[in-house]
Amino acid sequence: MIGVAASYGIWAVSKNFTIFLLARIVGGVSKGNVSLSTAIITDVSSQKTRGRGMALVGVAFSLGFIVGPMIGAGFARYSAGQEGVYVAPALFALMLAVLDIVLVLITFKETLPPNKRAKSVGQGVTSVAAYINPILLFRFSAVQQVSKADQYKMKRLGMVYFLFLFLYSGLEFSLTFLTHMRFHYTSMEQGKMFMFIGIIMALIQGGFVRRVPSGREQKVALMGLVLVIPSFIIIALGTSAVVFYSGLALYAFSSATVVPCLTTMISSYGSDDQKGTLIGIFRSLGALARALGPFAACTLYWSAGPLVCYLTGATLLTVPLLLLSVTKI
Repeated sequence: MIGVAASYGIWAVSKNFTIFLLARIVGGVSKGNVSLSTAIITDVSSQKTRGRGMALVGVAFSLGFIVGPMIGAGFARYSAGQEGVYVAPALFALMLAVLDIVLVLITFKETLPPNKRAKSVGQGVTSVAAYINPILLFRFSAVQQVSKADQYKMKRLGMVYFLFLFLYSGLEFSLTFLTHMRFHYTSMEQGKMFMFIGIIMALIQGGFVRRVPSGREQKVALMGLVLVIPSFIIIALGTSAVVFYSGLALYAFSSATVVPCLTTMISSYGSDDQKGTLIGIFRSLGALARALGPFAACTLYWSAGPLVCYLTGATLLTVPLLLLSVTKI
């Protein structure tokens, strides 16, 4: 969290794109706190209540998805016409990051009992390659002492998660291009669009996902994977706001169900002292997907057009759907 705060500080004082990019790199390598939050939920929950805990994490993200874009749009309007990298949003984000640090220092206590912790930090440091090599990440090589059957299921869930986020994040990233070109949306209207998505995600996660009984996560994740396919098609073809927003509603439902349920499923594997490693690898696969997905989607978007881009995404989304449907968890 200190690294995240430092990244916003660097952003605030940046005078050119190179320094701004450095700030984003520092922020990116400091985002392990999200994986830690998920691991903490695993520590303090049982198998029966874990899905509810993961849904609450999702609700927190959804609330951020509601408020964040609107704040960003407000800063964009406030900073219109200014030269250089925007300073005001950086200082605002820095303030929030510092408040986060203070809150954790005051209220947070270690959740993993001493008898369940790794024997030493060196156990993780000696196998750094297993955490940064993409091939080893897909194999979950850093997770030790698991059966071959469990390792196979972990790898399958990791692949489903990666493919879903690779395609999902590509559409998410290109939505601003599409709405600007098709509907001439301003930054504020785009902020309202993301607020709409966030509201639906919060309602689904808070009202539905957290009540999913233990053992039914796979069925709910499959439901989300089924519905995201028509969402891509509707968004691709929708020429009116009503049709377009109906596609966004399905898109939001998918995000609200697939990610929390897959996270709950993967958290059931591994020993207690390796939950952090397991969740960290899983989240790393998601971060890799979010890094590569927008680049691939935008390349296709600007070379072949939005229709081809989204219809291709809808077709490819059948792959994670089929992978999860034939996997016995």
